[in-house]
Amino acid sequence: MPIYKAPIEDTMFVLYDVLKLDGYGNLPGFSDAPRDLVEAIVSEGAKFCEEVLQPLNAVGDTVGCRRNDDGTVTTPPGFKEAYKQYQEGGWMGLAFSPDYGGQGLPATVNTVVGEFMSSANLAWGMYPGLTQGAMAALNVHASDEIKQIYLPKMTSGEWTGTMNLTEPHCGTDLGMLRTKAVPNGDGSYRLTGQKIFISAGEHDMAENIIHLVLARIEGAPAGTKGISLFVVPKFLPTPDNMPGERNGVSCGKIEEKMGIHGNATCVMNYDEAKGWLVGQENKGLNAMFVMMNEARLSVGVQGLSQSEVAYQNAVAYAKDRIQGRSLSGPKAPEKAADPIIVHPDVRRTLMTLRAVNEAGRALILWTALMADVSHRSEDAAERQKAEDHLGLMTPIVKGVLTDLGFDNAVKAQQMYGGHGYITEWGMGQFVRDARITMIYEGANGIQALDLVGRKLAANGGRAVMSFFNEVGTFCSQNKDDAAVGAYVGSLSKGLKDLQAATMWFMQNAMAKPDNAGAGSTPYMHMFGLVAMGYMWAKMAKVASEKLAGDADGSADRMNAKLVTARFFFEQMMPETGAHLARIQAGADSMMALAADAF
Repeated sequence: MPIYKAPIEDTMFVLYDVLKLDGYGNLPGFSDAPRDLVEAIVSEGAKFCEEVLQPLNAVGDTVGCRRNDDGTVTTPPGFKEAYKQYQEGGWMGLAFSPDYGGQGLPATVNTVVGEFMSSANLAWGMYPGLTQGAMAALNVHASDEIKQIYLPKMTSGEWTGTMNLTEPHCGTDLGMLRTKAVPNGDGSYRLTGQKIFISAGEHDMAENIIHLVLARIEGAPAGTKGISLFVVPKFLPTPDNMPGERNGVSCGKIEEKMGIHGNATCVMNYDEAKGWLVGQENKGLNAMFVMMNEARLSVGVQGLSQSEVAYQNAVAYAKDRIQGRSLSGPKAPEKAADPIIVHPDVRRTLMTLRAVNEAGRALILWTALMADVSHRSEDAAERQKAEDHLGLMTPIVKGVLTDLGFDNAVKAQQMYGGHGYITEWGMGQFVRDARITMIYEGANGIQALDLVGRKLAANGGRAVMSFFNEVGTFCSQNKDDAAVGAYVGSLSKGLKDLQAATMWFMQNAMAKPDNAGAGSTPYMHMFGLVAMGYMWAKMAKVASEKLAGDADGSADRMNAKLVTARFFFEQMMPETGAHLARIQAGADSMMALAADAF
């Protein structure tokens, strides 16, 4: 059976030694979360994930969700009870506004718990994850009346939420959507249409489900300029805010999928369902983007989570499985063969996963911290810088970490040889579950286009120039540091490759847009390598400083940090040069063949 142990020590190292979380006490909510409280929350979250959610992961995969004849959906055994524990623990409102019953603690801490949940049970974690995204969208764009009706119930976890965008004929190009909304004359609307791929669309874990639905009001302009956002509850709230009359929204079927079988991915039918406008008429995409951006960062966390749990299981197997002898002589002469962890190629795989996981965790928590700063700081310049970081890093966190999450799940499966292909070992589930993270909330090719086509040029390139300046300054200040100078040199080379690619786009993509499209995915991954390299250089600097002191009992972990950093810069960072060559080759060979030649 698969195992999972939440990486508490590494998480606390990133939060307090690298990101200096305790230096943000001026932000609302942070002063209420001293280190000992954060450590207690992280530890309790880890315990819940390891002891409650992880044992349900396999049953969620094998049993899945069942649609009943009346359109209701039954989740896998144990899911409903686990959700009740989650709700009673107050986890849903951990970082949400106290105005609606939340605890107002840093969203960064909630991100930590999100990683643990997704590693333990990705399908289960999607139910609260989508709810928190819907809460964020309502909090920013809904009227006070709507907020008062829905947010307290969602914050408590009594009601859950969804996002409804995709229709059978359109996903990426939402301007083609057909779901229509007709005014009732009393401030409400009647919604009619069909949505597909709706995660957590129908289930038995909460007493009401709150759908956020994109639709076009009758007479609204065609395309994306005519899309509005509506809140559509499964049960219409009564005057005392209890689930009342059944609304005209129902689950038509559960999608048959490759993975995440424990999550009810539904076709949702809207038959004159009653809903209310969220935000301004025809500005629905802007409102939904609040939820989509939250969701994209959460999906990046999911990519990391599958890489982490797959790595942990691959390490356990590599230490136990004996096959062949070490090239340098037997390491376990008392046994018939050595454990496979002695073999360099096995080490290469495991070190690759480890290097991605630890740097990916640091990158995610850095970005989550910037999200907190952008929402909570009273300093306008500080907020703007944080918002720039968030906008720039969202497609990178989503696209790069989910691509690597799937790649790493496959690599970890490979460690098992033929056993990795056998269901009982659980590695196949990690691979299948990880695959969706590359697709939903904007396929990764779209993330790369968003990065190159929109984020680089936004505000005159302010965000990317800020990133270049921050990394470049770190390199200048640390290039002569005896402990980390070699790492900084490799980071500087990667940064120069990234800057050269950015300049090449400026010179070659305006006149020929296909050059931007052709190089967007290599550029996104190059950017991810440099961002993770920056995280590794910062972690290595902290580790070397701790080792120069008393290390406080962490000498082995800090030495392991330095070794893993060295592996990253020797074996992975050089890939920026290959990405640069791909980008500078342009689009000609990709676009030369006529379509009928394929």
